Amino acid sequence: MTGTPGRPLSAELSDQLLSVAVDILADEGWGRLNSDRVAARARAGKAGIYRRWPTMAAMARHAVGRFTLVPAPPDSGSVRDDLAALVDRWRHPLDREERAAASLVGAARHDEDLRAGLDAALVQPLADAVATIGTRSAERGQVLPEARLALLGSVLEAFWWQRLTAAAGAMTAAQVQRVVDDVLLPLLQPAREAAAV
Repeated sequence: MTGTPGRPLSAELSDQLLSVAVDILADEGWGRLNSDRVAARARAGKAGIYRRWPTMAAMARHAVGRFTLVPAPPDSGSVRDDLAALVDRWRHPLDREERAAASLVGAARHDEDLRAGLDAALVQPLADAVATIGTRSAERGQVLPEARLALLGSVLEAFWWQRLTAAAGAMTAAQVQRVVDDVLLPLLQPAREAAAV
């Protein structure tokens, strides 16, 4: 929060304003987020909004940046089960936080604040989750090459962006398991040497 000199900003009002912003993003989209709408729903003055965030993009960044859309999976005992736990969310429709983040994806290409909010909510937590899976695997005696973990992270990120932007909705449990077994796990296996011709 930026804030300006004067009375201290109320944390309760800040949380209320951010919650209203998330509701608007999730239910109506980025194009409908404006200070008039937020102020009316929160029963607050617009000055209170602009004391905290100079733009709606800064407000959206703060609102979405508080999310962790990709929590690290619990330790399931194997890389396969860790990956399955990581992507289990794909079986469910987008929740409120995901819908709010999804509404920013297109505009984030042209706005640094929105991009930073999505990085904080999705990109960094996903990188952390992949690193956690790699660390656990090494502790179990199977070191996964950094290059393969990086590739896994890139592919997972692509799937997550597709989840946020595709109209198809949730995957079935069978589809998620097929992605784990046929796409994600093979990325982590050592490259097979080409057969001599």
